[in-house]
Amino acid sequence: MSTTTFDTFKFVDKLEKAGLSREQASAIVEAQKDALSEALDSNIATRGDLAAVKAELKADIAGSKSDLKAEIAAIRSDMQALEMRLTIKLGALMVVAVGVIATLMKH
Repeated sequence: MSTTTFDTFKFVDKLEKAGLSREQASAIVEAQKDALSEALDSNIATRGDLAAVKAELKADIAGSKSDLKAEIAAIRSDMQALEMRLTIKLGALMVVAVGVIATLMKH
């Protein structure tokens, strides 16, 4: 929670010099101080707020890293499977090509 500090006595004196009674000046200063404090408290993040956001971001980043690692592992696995299928298909094509060449050489 943040606190606001300003010279309330000096503020009261200025209001009194402007023609307000001491009671009026004090009431205005107190209302101004409360309004300013409330505005600052509702809009300024505390160290605790920042620490909580930092911890949340770190957790999100760690989760994203592990998700990314899992995706990369899955892609590598898919690539290995595709490599194996391509090797088998190329081997089959070579067998067919050798068979065709052997057949053509016999004639």
